[in-house]
Amino acid sequence: MSVEINNESGIVADEPGLQRLAAFVLESLHVHPQTELGISLVDESAIEQLHLQWMDEPGPTDVLSFPMDELRPGRVDQQTPAGLLGDVVICPQVAELQAEAAGHDAATEIRVLLVHGMLHLLGFDHAAPDEEAEMFGLQRDLLLAFSARERGR
Repeated sequence: MSVEINNESGIVADEPGLQRLAAFVLESLHVHPQTELGISLVDESAIEQLHLQWMDEPGPTDVLSFPMDELRPGRVDQQTPAGLLGDVVICPQVAELQAEAAGHDAATEIRVLLVHGMLHLLGFDHAAPDEEAEMFGLQRDLLLAFSARERGR
């Protein structure tokens, strides 16, 4: 599994932890071990520019996902083919603000955003209520399972 992290945000992040989380999510969703994922941490100005360019929405946002090979989750008996999953771009400054509102720390919020972005890369969405329930339920389950694994390390 190739997970590349590029931190241009100016904020210190737990890059090894994010790498472990990304690998855990891909493994849990039966994505081929040779799949490639890019994770970028950028400042508010950079994410605002991407947000406007790709979503035609002004202002900074928390996370953007840019899928490449349109991979979908595999199954226990059949992994996805190897490929380029895509890129997740996270803004730690926006994550910090959201963390305060959610009542947890910025590192936790960045983990939430990473899983959220990865699920988007794997074809999940939250436009309809049933999609939202599925995506956010899976997101919660993955984060809880990862936290349990990390505590056991």
